[in-house]
Amino acid sequence: MANGDPRRRPRGRRNESEALDRLLTEARSGRSQVVVLRGEAGIGKSALVDHLVDGASGFRIARAVGVESEMELAFAALHQLCAPMMTHIGRLPDPQCDALMIAFGLHRGSAPDRFLVGLAVLSLLAEVAEEQPLLCVVDDAQWLDRVSAQTLAFAARRLLAERVVVVFAVRSSTGSDQLEGLPELVVRGLPDRDARALLDSVVLGRVDEHVKDRIVAEARGNPLALLELPRGLTGAELAGGFARPDARPLASQIEQSFLRRIGSLPDEAQRLLLVAAAEPVGDVALLRRVAERLDIGAEAEAAAEEAGLIKFGARVRFHHPLVRSAAYRAADRAERRDVHRALAAATDPESDPDRRAWHR
Repeated sequence: MANGDPRRRPRGRRNESEALDRLLTEARSGRSQVVVLRGEAGIGKSALVDHLVDGASGFRIARAVGVESEMELAFAALHQLCAPMMTHIGRLPDPQCDALMIAFGLHRGSAPDRFLVGLAVLSLLAEVAEEQPLLCVVDDAQWLDRVSAQTLAFAARRLLAERVVVVFAVRSSTGSDQLEGLPELVVRGLPDRDARALLDSVVLGRVDEHVKDRIVAEARGNPLALLELPRGLTGAELAGGFARPDARPLASQIEQSFLRRIGSLPDEAQRLLLVAAAEPVGDVALLRRVAERLDIGAEAEAAAEEAGLIKFGARVRFHHPLVRSAAYRAADRAERRDVHRALAAATDPESDPDRRAWHR
């Protein structure tokens, strides 16, 4: 970002923001740019796209958003992106013009040649960019219909000196073979320092540092998770974690899926997950003391990790916050009482009397 630029970068995204800013600079100099922003849901791709759009002064903006319900409709996303630019279609060579008009249902004819449609889109972008630089943003690209994805990728690979920037934002967990080979910018989780700052900005009142550690660890730097996780927590939970993990209703089919995965584990591994779920701050040393009291062998830890449900590092970290509530919900009352009793016995009455009393 240039000195004096009044825009605010998304928190913790200096490198990514500067990389996107360079795309605009290059395009203004007559060198087209393409990038695929790739990252998990909620990681901040849309915030980065908004930052890019805010900085695109002097650019014409064209946007399209992939819609899951339109994935079977050929050319749906392409029409969404190109329709506002169709005033320039008369400047295209006749075969390209006809192919695009047929694809969009504006002319009658047999199915258009896909190659001609791709060339038409490339020519259309170039024509628009002759008047002013053009920024094309395609969000939720994992839900593009296949033909639109192929056509846009075809055009993106052939842009050279047209003063065009094309940005695709796509989830990392979904396949997008049509975009393969295009330059990528992977959006990862926020560093812990920025994650904590974001969490502090949305939580009012006191937050137990251990509870904060756990939220930050389980969110894995995902800004949406950091914003949403505290919303369901009571003041008591934030202040000390003193609430049952199943106090809120079953969240979704995702949690049901976790319940099934937990149920497939050996009994000792299930019980270890229950201990971890009942202990609100992720204290590994405490958990292992309790496991020893309950005669849970070391192999239970390995089994739970291999199942991809939990990670034992400096702190206990569930794969997803819903794993914690699912593990607690999977146990009956007697099992929960036994675990809380063991946690109370293993908790230091001098350094943490409140937590010990709560478990009791």
